[in-house]
Amino acid sequence: MQETGSQIHPRCSSSRKMSRHFYRSPLVSRYASKEMAFNFSDRKKFTTWRRLWIYLAKAEKSLGLPITDAQILEMESHADNIDFAMAAEEERKLRHDVMAHVHTFAHCCPTAAPIIHLGATSCYVGDNTDLIMLRDGFDILLPKLARVIDRLANFAEKYADLPTLGFTHYQPAQLTTVGKRACLWLQDLAMDMRNLQRARDDLRFRGVKGTTGTQASFLQLFQGEHEKVEQLDNMVTEMAGFKKAYLVTGQTYSRKVDIDCLSNLASLGATVHKICTDIRLLANLKEIEEPFEKEQIGSSAMPYKRNPMRAERCCSLARHLVALMADPLQTASVQWLERTLDDSANRRISLPESFLTADIILSTLQNITEGLVVYPKVIERHIRHELPFMATENIIMAMVKAGGNRQDCHEKIRVLSQEAAAVVKQEGGDNDLLARVQRDPYFAPILGQLDALLDPKTFIGRAPQQVTRFLSEEVRPLLEPYKAKMDVKIELEL
Repeated sequence: MQETGSQIHPRCSSSRKMSRHFYRSPLVSRYASKEMAFNFSDRKKFTTWRRLWIYLAKAEKSLGLPITDAQILEMESHADNIDFAMAAEEERKLRHDVMAHVHTFAHCCPTAAPIIHLGATSCYVGDNTDLIMLRDGFDILLPKLARVIDRLANFAEKYADLPTLGFTHYQPAQLTTVGKRACLWLQDLAMDMRNLQRARDDLRFRGVKGTTGTQASFLQLFQGEHEKVEQLDNMVTEMAGFKKAYLVTGQTYSRKVDIDCLSNLASLGATVHKICTDIRLLANLKEIEEPFEKEQIGSSAMPYKRNPMRAERCCSLARHLVALMADPLQTASVQWLERTLDDSANRRISLPESFLTADIILSTLQNITEGLVVYPKVIERHIRHELPFMATENIIMAMVKAGGNRQDCHEKIRVLSQEAAAVVKQEGGDNDLLARVQRDPYFAPILGQLDALLDPKTFIGRAPQQVTRFLSEEVRPLLEPYKAKMDVKIELEL
């Protein structure tokens, strides 16, 4: 997605021109936002490695190690100047990505070469960079989720008192309102918002821990001064923008952290799948539609079709997001002792893909919620078709109040209901129960009440009041931290 002013465009094709002879992940080439694609890019990853080496050198210097200002200045002047071709060639020779980049950095920083990566292990740059990317990934997702919630909250408020058929078992049930149904979606999204924020805030820095997490190399560098090793850890953690580091690690931070992050993204995927499935079902009933552009084609064979392709895309990608949850669970379970490297290749795929996929479905869902179309006349027709059956209890109660016998009335209604149901199911006709009641002399005492007894708004209970209270007490306060980021709109190019 590309952002221009208050617009975000889902693709930045000019920056992604790659050979058509090689596979390209559609998560990046077709769908993902520019900012999320960059967050997991080689450029972000390896410039972060260099910054981490600079943080380490600065902290080591300030704590008394013989590192000069000139060495640090040299490193800083080349922080973004990465020769990726050289790094790739070094990795081919060394079969070690971190040492390949140590050599590449040292090549352009000959004065600083002796102190680059001093005392550190590969996970100093690898794991700490992953934690930075996870944190920054959440920071990209949370405002997007807030905008989806905001758009849906506005929708719920607008249609808070519009009666609609409820469905249980996908069979017509007691009436609810269009806005109340949207609040069911909002409740799940609000849970996701709190879960993502909590997972983001729980992230800590791996920090400066050494090869097996004991900090032995740094204790040796500082000649046994434990306090300086702790200071070093704290200083680098603060430079990286974290409030805390994990107090204990093996060579890596616990892979349970990845489980926590990706499980909350998978839970968001389940929420989006449910919402978009509901929208697809309602589109089939022609009660609600997602946006449909003037020149959009629904089917290559059937020109009249208006397929819910955005909701279908969300469901498709949400399934992928949920499925990715298996990776960190299995990875965490097979980490031997202080670490094993069979986590690496898996995490290179599962971590970025989870955030990229979540990014895409949130952007697409925002586009859907900004353009949802409601068809009240269709909804009203569906209510009229089912409401006479639902109103039978009200009719019985009115007859009893008018002096009738409850059992006699029940039998009358039962017979007329079965006759009306036969017309609907066997003849394909309309529900004529109300006409049958009006023709039956038995119901003469309440004929004047029938319109009031069949007013849909008398069947929605406290739905409008529930919407108002829910939005006021739970939804709007949740969005307060994101007020400045609410004006961004989503335009889908594909």
